[in-house]
Amino acid sequence: MRIGYLINTYPRPSHSFIRREIAALEAQGLEIHRFAMRGDSGALSDPADLAEHARTERVLEAGAGRLLADLAGRGAANPAQFAAAMRLARRRARAGESSLARQLIYMAEGARVAGRARELGLAHIHAHFGTNSARVAAYARLLDGPRFSFTVHGPEEFDNIQALDLGGKLALAAFCVAVSSYGRSQLCRWAGPGDWDKVHVVHCGLDLDRWTQPRPLPPGPFHMVAVGRFAEQKGFGLLIRAFALAWRRAPGLRLSLVGDGELRPQIEALVAAEGMGQAVRLLGWQDEAGVRAAMEAAHALVAPSFAEGLPVVIMEAMACARPVIATYIAGIPELVRPGQEGWLVPASDAEALAETMLQAAETDHATLERMGAAARARVTERHDIRESARRLAALFSRATG
Repeated sequence: MRIGYLINTYPRPSHSFIRREIAALEAQGLEIHRFAMRGDSGALSDPADLAEHARTERVLEAGAGRLLADLAGRGAANPAQFAAAMRLARRRARAGESSLARQLIYMAEGARVAGRARELGLAHIHAHFGTNSARVAAYARLLDGPRFSFTVHGPEEFDNIQALDLGGKLALAAFCVAVSSYGRSQLCRWAGPGDWDKVHVVHCGLDLDRWTQPRPLPPGPFHMVAVGRFAEQKGFGLLIRAFALAWRRAPGLRLSLVGDGELRPQIEALVAAEGMGQAVRLLGWQDEAGVRAAMEAAHALVAPSFAEGLPVVIMEAMACARPVIATYIAGIPELVRPGQEGWLVPASDAEALAETMLQAAETDHATLERMGAAARARVTERHDIRESARRLAALFSRATG
């Protein structure tokens, strides 16, 4: 079975979960052709990401002339299909998904993907994210391409679900994947009841062979790590405020931040204003090995997010046998259970987060180890990439008959 994977910009440093998924499907015997609208090689440093970049076909690199020729060719070959795609483009432009010009670009990209799918013998297209990648896959289907499906992660898709027309995309798709039950509930809110059975929960997974032999908890003062983009949804600004409240009462506390983004100047200013330069370290972007090293140097992961899907970084920390302090939102409570694998706090409550940090810091070493062991057992049971790939392969097989 030959499957096309379609992502807007791929690979990116934050897309290691997609790379793992593709590798696991290939290990099960599927052939995967990677499509991206564009690449971002300048942002890549991980050798695995660079190798993935070399394997990926970037649709826009075909050039405007080739894309327009493919679109015109589809119009000449099947005017009725072309007219249906044009009607969809006009409807989506009127609904505010994007301008008509941008919808026509998506159509041209879809025509290119449909043509390449025929040339390559692809039986199915699977898009990651319910944004323009799923729209391009839908246009490809309307322009004589194979059936398609898509994975919705959140939270961005859930911020603008009507404009993105997730219900409409689902109606055209063979099926849709949500990474948590929470995600499935959000899709069912906007899909027709007749399409609910098309939505399947398939967890993002880890290659657990790469997460063997977790290192013991480190000695020294209680040390937390947070990993993610410095973006508003991740709550890192609130994390610094909460850490300052806890640090004033327990000056031995330490915090490392792994990541970068548009809010870095704000975060640096907050750290400086609180005089916490010796207690808080900003480590910047790290490859997979760097992220793991930062987790193993800490006693717990802290994830103060305001909006999420189900963060892979929580799974990685749990695979490292580290308990988790996280907010009680989205799919997180499906994985982290209070008092067993960690602690859950209300989102946006700096005081509650500070108190929980202090509680974690006061927890004895043996209890932290037990929580870490429980976390590792739970993620091993629920987020093995081989099982996720098996479920996806079954869905692809069913969709292609």
